[in-house]
Amino acid sequence: MLKDTMSITRPVLTPSPEPSPGVLPQQAIATMIGSGEITASRAIEDAQIQPSSLDLRLGTAAYRVRASFLPGPNSTVMDKVKEMAGHPLDLTNGAVLEKGCVYVVPLLESLDLQGAVTAMANPKSSTGRVDVLTRLITDNGAAFDQVERGYKGPLYVEIAPHTFSILARTGSRLNQIRFHNASADVEIGELTRLHQEGQLVRNAPGNQGIREGLVPVTIDLQGAGRGSVIGYRAKRHTDKIDIDRVGVYDPHDFWEPITFHREASLILDPGEFYILATCEEVGVPPHLAAEMVPYYTRSGEYRVHYAGFFDPGFGWSEKAGGSRAVLEVRSHEIPFMLEHGQIVAWMRYEKMAAVPERLYGDGLKSHYQNQALQLSKHFLPFTP
Repeated sequence: MLKDTMSITRPVLTPSPEPSPGVLPQQAIATMIGSGEITASRAIEDAQIQPSSLDLRLGTAAYRVRASFLPGPNSTVMDKVKEMAGHPLDLTNGAVLEKGCVYVVPLLESLDLQGAVTAMANPKSSTGRVDVLTRLITDNGAAFDQVERGYKGPLYVEIAPHTFSILARTGSRLNQIRFHNASADVEIGELTRLHQEGQLVRNAPGNQGIREGLVPVTIDLQGAGRGSVIGYRAKRHTDKIDIDRVGVYDPHDFWEPITFHREASLILDPGEFYILATCEEVGVPPHLAAEMVPYYTRSGEYRVHYAGFFDPGFGWSEKAGGSRAVLEVRSHEIPFMLEHGQIVAWMRYEKMAAVPERLYGDGLKSHYQNQALQLSKHFLPFTP
Protein backbone atom coordinates (compact mmCIF):
# COMPACT_ATOMS: atom_id res chain seq x y z
CA MET A 1 0.00 0.00 0.00
CA LEU A 2 1.22 3.46 -0.79
CA LYS A 3 1.85 5.67 2.19
CA ASP A 4 -0.19 8.85 2.39
CA THR A 5 1.78 11.99 1.72
CA MET A 6 0.84 15.20 3.44
CA SER A 7 -0.16 18.17 1.34
CA ILE A 8 0.83 21.72 2.12
CA THR A 9 -1.84 23.21 4.38
CA ARG A 10 -3.84 25.88 2.63
CA PRO A 11 -6.12 28.33 4.44
CA VAL A 12 -9.85 28.13 3.78
CA LEU A 13 -10.56 30.83 1.24
CA THR A 14 -13.70 32.76 0.45
CA PRO A 15 -15.04 32.21 -3.07
CA SER A 16 -12.64 33.74 -5.56
CA PRO A 17 -13.64 36.35 -8.13
CA GLU A 18 -14.92 34.97 -11.43
CA PRO A 19 -11.83 33.76 -13.34
CA SER A 20 -11.09 34.86 -16.88
CA PRO A 21 -12.47 32.70 -19.70
CA GLY A 22 -10.34 29.70 -20.60
CA VAL A 23 -8.73 26.61 -19.12
CA LEU A 24 -8.02 27.13 -15.42
CA PRO A 25 -4.32 26.95 -14.45
CA GLN A 26 -2.82 25.28 -11.41
CA GLN A 27 -3.11 28.37 -9.21
CA ALA A 28 -6.86 28.56 -9.92
CA ILE A 29 -7.20 24.83 -9.15
CA ALA A 30 -5.45 25.43 -5.82
CA THR A 31 -7.92 28.23 -5.10
CA MET A 32 -10.83 25.87 -5.90
CA ILE A 33 -9.42 23.40 -3.38
CA GLY A 34 -9.13 26.11 -0.75
CA SER A 35 -12.67 27.38 -1.33
CA GLY A 36 -14.23 23.93 -1.20
CA GLU A 37 -15.16 23.62 -4.88
CA ILE A 38 -12.83 20.60 -4.97
CA THR A 39 -12.84 18.37 -1.88
CA ALA A 40 -11.50 14.92 -1.06
CA SER A 41 -11.86 12.29 1.64
CA ARG A 42 -8.07 12.26 1.90
CA ALA A 43 -5.86 15.38 1.81
CA ILE A 44 -5.16 16.47 -1.77
CA GLU A 45 -1.46 16.25 -2.55
CA ASP A 46 0.43 19.05 -4.26
CA ALA A 47 1.79 16.52 -6.77
CA GLN A 48 -1.77 16.00 -8.07
CA ILE A 49 -1.98 19.59 -9.33
CA GLN A 50 -0.60 19.79 -12.87
CA PRO A 51 -0.13 23.01 -14.89
CA SER A 52 -3.67 22.78 -16.31
CA SER A 53 -5.30 19.75 -14.69
CA LEU A 54 -5.79 17.78 -11.49
CA ASP A 55 -4.90 14.11 -11.12
CA LEU A 56 -7.74 12.09 -9.61
CA ARG A 57 -7.21 9.21 -7.17
CA LEU A 58 -8.90 5.85 -6.78
CA GLY A 59 -10.93 5.31 -3.64
CA THR A 60 -11.05 2.25 -1.41
CA ALA A 61 -13.17 -0.09 -3.53
CA ALA A 62 -13.66 -1.12 -7.14
CA TYR A 63 -16.86 -2.72 -8.43
CA ARG A 64 -16.66 -5.22 -11.25
CA VAL A 65 -19.69 -4.75 -13.51
CA ARG A 66 -20.82 -6.75 -16.52
CA ALA A 67 -21.00 -3.78 -18.90
CA SER A 68 -20.14 -0.14 -19.30
CA PHE A 69 -23.00 2.26 -18.56
CA LEU A 70 -24.10 5.84 -18.07
CA PRO A 71 -26.47 6.53 -15.15
CA GLY A 72 -28.74 8.95 -17.00
CA PRO A 73 -30.71 11.81 -15.44
CA ASN A 74 -32.63 9.71 -12.91
CA SER A 75 -29.92 7.56 -11.36
CA THR A 76 -26.71 7.79 -9.42
CA VAL A 77 -23.68 5.76 -10.40
CA MET A 78 -24.00 3.53 -7.32
CA ASP A 79 -27.68 2.92 -8.11
CA LYS A 80 -26.55 1.43 -11.42
CA VAL A 81 -23.72 -0.53 -9.81
CA LYS A 82 -26.19 -2.13 -7.37
CA GLU A 83 -28.67 -2.77 -10.18
CA MET A 84 -25.92 -4.63 -12.06
CA ALA A 85 -24.89 -6.54 -8.91
CA GLY A 86 -21.40 -5.05 -9.05
CA HIS A 87 -18.87 -7.25 -7.28
CA PRO A 88 -16.69 -5.25 -4.83
CA LEU A 89 -12.89 -5.48 -4.66
CA ASP A 90 -10.94 -3.94 -1.79
CA LEU A 91 -8.30 -1.56 -3.13
CA THR A 92 -6.84 -0.65 0.24
CA ASN A 93 -3.86 -2.99 -0.15
CA GLY A 94 -4.08 -3.25 -3.92
CA ALA A 95 -6.11 -5.46 -6.25
CA VAL A 96 -5.69 -6.81 -9.76
CA LEU A 97 -8.03 -5.36 -12.37
CA GLU A 98 -8.19 -8.01 -15.08
CA LYS A 99 -8.02 -7.27 -18.79
CA GLY A 100 -11.32 -7.74 -20.58
CA CYS A 101 -13.32 -6.67 -17.51
CA VAL A 102 -15.06 -3.41 -16.62
CA TYR A 103 -14.76 -1.79 -13.20
CA VAL A 104 -16.31 1.28 -11.58
CA VAL A 105 -14.36 3.00 -8.81
CA PRO A 106 -15.55 5.88 -6.59
CA LEU A 107 -12.77 8.48 -6.52
CA LEU A 108 -11.42 10.26 -3.46
CA GLU A 109 -12.27 13.66 -4.98
CA SER A 110 -15.67 15.38 -5.20
CA LEU A 111 -16.79 18.62 -6.85
CA ASP A 112 -19.01 21.60 -6.09
CA LEU A 113 -18.62 23.66 -9.26
CA GLN A 114 -19.48 27.34 -9.09
CA GLY A 115 -20.32 29.93 -11.75
CA ALA A 116 -19.68 28.99 -15.39
CA VAL A 117 -17.01 26.38 -14.61
CA THR A 118 -17.31 23.00 -16.34
CA ALA A 119 -14.83 20.13 -16.50
CA MET A 120 -13.53 17.42 -18.81
CA ALA A 121 -11.50 14.33 -17.97
CA ASN A 122 -9.06 12.06 -19.77
CA PRO A 123 -6.77 9.13 -18.99
CA LYS A 124 -3.29 10.10 -17.89
CA SER A 125 -0.63 9.51 -20.53
CA SER A 126 0.85 6.52 -18.73
CA THR A 127 -2.60 4.96 -18.40
CA GLY A 128 -3.31 5.19 -22.11
CA ARG A 129 0.08 3.79 -23.05
CA VAL A 130 -0.69 0.49 -21.32
CA ASP A 131 -4.07 0.33 -23.10
CA VAL A 132 -6.25 0.99 -20.08
CA LEU A 133 -9.38 2.92 -20.97
CA THR A 134 -10.62 5.19 -18.18
CA ARG A 135 -13.72 7.36 -18.35
CA LEU A 136 -15.07 9.73 -15.73
CA ILE A 137 -18.70 9.29 -14.66
CA THR A 138 -20.89 11.60 -12.58
CA ASP A 139 -24.21 10.99 -10.87
CA ASN A 140 -27.12 11.62 -13.27
CA GLY A 141 -24.60 11.99 -16.07
CA ALA A 142 -25.47 11.53 -19.75
CA ALA A 143 -21.92 11.61 -21.14
CA PHE A 144 -18.53 10.23 -20.18
CA ASP A 145 -15.65 12.52 -19.18
CA GLN A 146 -17.86 15.62 -18.89
CA VAL A 147 -18.94 17.52 -15.79
CA GLU A 148 -21.66 20.08 -16.32
CA ARG A 149 -21.71 23.52 -14.70
CA GLY A 150 -23.16 23.53 -11.20
CA TYR A 151 -22.42 19.85 -10.58
CA LYS A 152 -22.18 18.99 -6.90
CA GLY A 153 -21.35 15.45 -5.92
CA PRO A 154 -18.93 12.53 -6.09
CA LEU A 155 -16.81 11.42 -9.03
CA TYR A 156 -16.32 7.91 -10.37
CA VAL A 157 -14.08 6.33 -12.96
CA GLU A 158 -14.81 3.43 -15.26
CA ILE A 159 -11.68 1.32 -15.82
CA ALA A 160 -11.38 -1.18 -18.67
CA PRO A 161 -7.92 -2.76 -19.14
CA HIS A 162 -7.72 -4.04 -22.73
CA THR A 163 -4.23 -5.53 -23.16
CA PHE A 164 -2.55 -5.84 -19.75
CA SER A 165 -4.08 -6.62 -16.38
CA ILE A 166 -3.07 -3.97 -13.85
CA LEU A 167 -2.47 -3.80 -10.12
CA ALA A 168 -4.01 -0.65 -8.63
CA ARG A 169 -4.72 0.60 -5.12
CA THR A 170 -6.31 3.40 -3.14
CA GLY A 171 -4.59 6.61 -4.23
CA SER A 172 -3.53 5.38 -7.69
CA ARG A 173 -3.88 8.12 -10.29
CA LEU A 174 -5.24 6.86 -13.60
CA ASN A 175 -7.13 9.85 -14.95
CA GLN A 176 -7.09 13.63 -14.75
CA ILE A 177 -9.60 16.46 -14.90
CA ARG A 178 -9.35 19.87 -16.58
CA PHE A 179 -11.55 22.84 -15.66
CA HIS A 180 -12.93 25.39 -18.12
CA ASN A 181 -14.48 28.76 -17.38
CA ALA A 182 -16.74 29.73 -20.27
CA SER A 183 -15.23 29.54 -23.76
CA ALA A 184 -11.60 28.52 -24.23
CA ASP A 185 -11.59 28.89 -28.02
CA VAL A 186 -8.50 30.38 -29.65
CA GLU A 187 -9.14 32.91 -32.41
CA ILE A 188 -8.34 31.37 -35.77
CA GLY A 189 -6.07 34.30 -36.65
CA GLU A 190 -3.87 33.71 -33.62
CA LEU A 191 -3.86 29.96 -34.17
CA THR A 192 -2.80 30.44 -37.78
CA ARG A 193 -0.01 32.81 -36.77
CA LEU A 194 1.35 30.43 -34.14
CA HIS A 195 1.18 27.57 -36.62
CA GLN A 196 3.05 29.52 -39.28
CA GLU A 197 5.71 30.51 -36.75
CA GLY A 198 6.32 26.85 -35.86
CA GLN A 199 5.13 27.24 -32.27
CA LEU A 200 2.59 24.42 -32.51
CA VAL A 201 4.21 21.77 -34.72
CA ARG A 202 7.58 21.39 -36.43
CA ASN A 203 9.02 18.99 -39.02
CA ALA A 204 5.65 18.24 -40.59
CA PRO A 205 5.91 16.29 -43.88
CA GLY A 206 4.28 18.42 -46.56
CA ASN A 207 2.18 21.50 -46.05
CA GLN A 208 -0.46 20.48 -43.52
CA GLY A 209 -2.62 23.48 -42.78
CA ILE A 210 -5.15 24.10 -40.02
CA ARG A 211 -8.52 22.51 -40.66
CA GLU A 212 -11.68 23.65 -38.87
CA GLY A 213 -9.56 25.10 -36.07
CA LEU A 214 -7.60 21.86 -35.61
CA VAL A 215 -3.88 21.28 -36.22
CA PRO A 216 -3.23 17.94 -37.99
CA VAL A 217 -0.45 15.55 -37.01
CA THR A 218 0.86 12.65 -39.07
CA ILE A 219 2.24 9.17 -38.43
CA ASP A 220 5.96 8.33 -38.59
CA LEU A 221 6.46 4.89 -40.14
CA GLN A 222 9.96 5.51 -41.47
CA GLY A 223 11.96 6.44 -38.39
CA ALA A 224 15.68 6.90 -38.97
CA GLY A 225 15.65 4.56 -41.96
CA ARG A 226 16.01 0.87 -42.67
CA GLY A 227 16.16 -1.23 -39.52
CA SER A 228 15.10 1.56 -37.15
CA VAL A 229 12.32 1.00 -34.62
CA ILE A 230 9.11 2.79 -35.64
CA GLY A 231 6.74 1.37 -33.05
CA TYR A 232 5.85 -1.36 -30.59
CA ARG A 233 3.16 -4.06 -30.66
CA ALA A 234 1.88 -5.34 -27.32
CA LYS A 235 2.27 -9.03 -26.50
CA ARG A 236 -0.95 -10.84 -25.68
CA HIS A 237 -0.01 -12.97 -22.67
CA THR A 238 2.06 -11.11 -20.09
CA ASP A 239 2.34 -10.50 -16.38
CA LYS A 240 0.26 -7.76 -14.75
CA ILE A 241 1.57 -4.19 -14.49
CA ASP A 242 1.63 -2.33 -11.17
CA ILE A 243 0.30 1.03 -12.27
CA ASP A 244 2.28 2.90 -9.58
CA ARG A 245 5.74 1.46 -10.27
CA VAL A 246 8.11 3.46 -12.46
CA GLY A 247 11.03 2.18 -14.53
CA VAL A 248 10.94 -1.44 -13.33
CA TYR A 249 9.59 -3.64 -16.12
CA ASP A 250 11.65 -5.19 -18.92
CA PRO A 251 9.91 -4.06 -22.11
CA HIS A 252 10.88 -7.29 -23.92
CA ASP A 253 8.42 -9.12 -21.65
CA PHE A 254 5.52 -6.96 -22.83
CA TRP A 255 6.32 -5.55 -26.27
CA GLU A 256 7.58 -6.51 -29.72
CA PRO A 257 9.47 -3.80 -31.63
CA ILE A 258 8.34 -2.92 -35.16
CA THR A 259 11.13 -1.90 -37.53
CA PHE A 260 11.12 -0.11 -40.87
CA HIS A 261 12.12 -2.61 -43.52
CA ARG A 262 11.20 -1.72 -47.08
CA GLU A 263 7.81 0.01 -47.22
CA ALA A 264 6.81 2.91 -45.01
CA SER A 265 3.44 1.45 -44.12
CA LEU A 266 1.90 -0.68 -41.38
CA ILE A 267 -1.18 -2.90 -41.45
CA LEU A 268 -3.00 -2.73 -38.13
CA ASP A 269 -4.36 -6.11 -37.06
CA PRO A 270 -7.74 -6.06 -35.31
CA GLY A 271 -7.41 -6.66 -31.60
CA GLU A 272 -3.73 -5.65 -31.49
CA PHE A 273 -2.43 -2.61 -29.60
CA TYR A 274 0.38 -0.42 -30.97
CA ILE A 275 2.56 2.40 -29.71
CA LEU A 276 3.54 4.73 -32.56
CA ALA A 277 4.66 8.36 -32.83
CA THR A 278 4.02 11.46 -34.90
CA CYS A 279 6.37 12.84 -37.51
CA GLU A 280 5.88 16.26 -35.99
CA GLU A 281 7.40 17.69 -32.88
CA VAL A 282 4.49 19.17 -30.93
CA GLY A 283 4.60 22.29 -28.81
CA VAL A 284 2.13 23.97 -26.46
CA PRO A 285 2.89 27.65 -25.74
CA PRO A 286 2.51 28.77 -22.10
CA HIS A 287 -0.75 30.64 -22.70
CA LEU A 288 -2.41 27.63 -24.34
CA ALA A 289 -3.41 24.07 -23.47
CA ALA A 290 -4.05 21.33 -26.00
CA GLU A 291 -6.05 18.17 -26.45
CA MET A 292 -5.62 15.50 -29.10
CA VAL A 293 -8.81 14.55 -30.87
CA PRO A 294 -8.62 10.75 -30.53
CA TYR A 295 -10.84 9.53 -33.33
CA TYR A 296 -12.21 11.10 -36.49
CA THR A 297 -14.68 9.01 -38.47
CA ARG A 298 -13.48 10.18 -41.87
CA SER A 299 -9.87 9.14 -41.22
CA GLY A 300 -10.45 5.37 -41.12
CA GLU A 301 -11.49 2.51 -38.88
CA TYR A 302 -8.97 2.92 -36.10
CA ARG A 303 -8.48 4.84 -32.89
CA VAL A 304 -5.47 6.96 -31.99
CA HIS A 305 -4.57 8.31 -28.56
CA TYR A 306 -6.62 7.53 -25.44
CA ALA A 307 -4.89 10.20 -23.35
CA GLY A 308 -5.61 13.61 -24.75
CA PHE A 309 -4.33 16.42 -22.49
CA PHE A 310 -1.16 18.37 -23.29
CA ASP A 311 -0.17 20.87 -20.60
CA PRO A 312 1.19 24.37 -21.29
CA GLY A 313 4.92 24.08 -21.92
CA PHE A 314 4.83 20.56 -23.39
CA GLY A 315 7.56 20.37 -26.02
CA TRP A 316 7.88 24.15 -26.11
CA SER A 317 10.87 26.44 -25.76
CA GLU A 318 9.95 29.59 -27.68
CA LYS A 319 8.85 27.20 -30.45
CA ALA A 320 7.78 23.61 -30.94
CA GLY A 321 10.72 21.29 -30.65
CA GLY A 322 11.97 18.10 -29.14
CA SER A 323 8.73 16.37 -28.11
CA ARG A 324 6.76 14.19 -30.45
CA ALA A 325 3.26 13.01 -29.63
CA VAL A 326 3.14 9.30 -28.83
CA LEU A 327 0.05 7.52 -30.10
CA GLU A 328 -1.91 4.58 -28.71
CA VAL A 329 -3.39 2.88 -31.76
CA ARG A 330 -6.03 0.19 -32.30
CA SER A 331 -7.84 -0.98 -35.42
CA HIS A 332 -11.60 -1.53 -35.28
CA GLU A 333 -12.75 -4.97 -36.45
CA ILE A 334 -11.01 -4.97 -39.84
CA PRO A 335 -7.33 -4.65 -40.82
CA PHE A 336 -6.36 -1.10 -41.72
CA MET A 337 -3.21 0.11 -43.46
CA LEU A 338 -1.47 3.25 -42.25
CA GLU A 339 1.11 4.96 -44.46
CA HIS A 340 3.98 7.22 -43.50
CA GLY A 341 2.95 10.88 -43.36
CA GLN A 342 -0.76 10.10 -43.17
CA ILE A 343 -2.85 12.39 -40.97
CA VAL A 344 -3.92 10.34 -37.96
CA ALA A 345 -5.08 12.87 -35.38
CA TRP A 346 -5.75 16.53 -34.74
CA MET A 347 -4.59 18.88 -32.00
CA ARG A 348 -7.21 21.19 -30.53
CA TYR A 349 -5.62 24.21 -28.82
CA GLU A 350 -7.41 26.16 -26.10
CA LYS A 351 -6.52 29.39 -24.35
CA MET A 352 -5.59 29.41 -20.69
CA ALA A 353 -7.45 31.69 -18.30
CA ALA A 354 -3.95 32.61 -17.06
CA VAL A 355 -0.43 31.32 -17.62
CA PRO A 356 0.33 28.57 -15.06
CA GLU A 357 2.83 29.36 -12.34
CA ARG A 358 4.87 26.36 -13.51
CA LEU A 359 4.94 24.82 -16.96
CA TYR A 360 5.12 21.19 -18.02
CA GLY A 361 8.70 20.01 -17.66
CA ASP A 362 9.65 23.03 -15.53
CA GLY A 363 11.07 21.12 -12.57
CA LEU A 364 7.94 18.97 -12.32
CA LYS A 365 9.68 15.65 -13.08
CA SER A 366 7.56 15.41 -16.24
CA HIS A 367 8.15 11.97 -17.74
CA TYR A 368 7.41 12.78 -21.37
CA GLN A 369 9.09 16.10 -22.03
CA ASN A 370 11.49 15.87 -25.00
CA GLN A 371 10.18 12.41 -25.84
CA ALA A 372 10.55 10.54 -29.10
CA LEU A 373 8.92 7.14 -29.59
CA GLN A 374 8.57 6.07 -25.96
CA LEU A 375 6.77 3.47 -23.89
CA SER A 376 5.04 4.37 -20.65
CA LYS A 377 7.01 5.31 -17.54
CA HIS A 378 6.56 1.81 -16.11
CA PHE A 379 9.18 0.33 -18.44
CA LEU A 380 12.96 0.42 -18.65
CA PRO A 381 14.41 1.79 -21.90
CA PHE A 382 14.08 -0.64 -24.80
CA THR A 383 17.48 -2.00 -25.81
CA PRO A 384 18.25 -4.53 -28.60
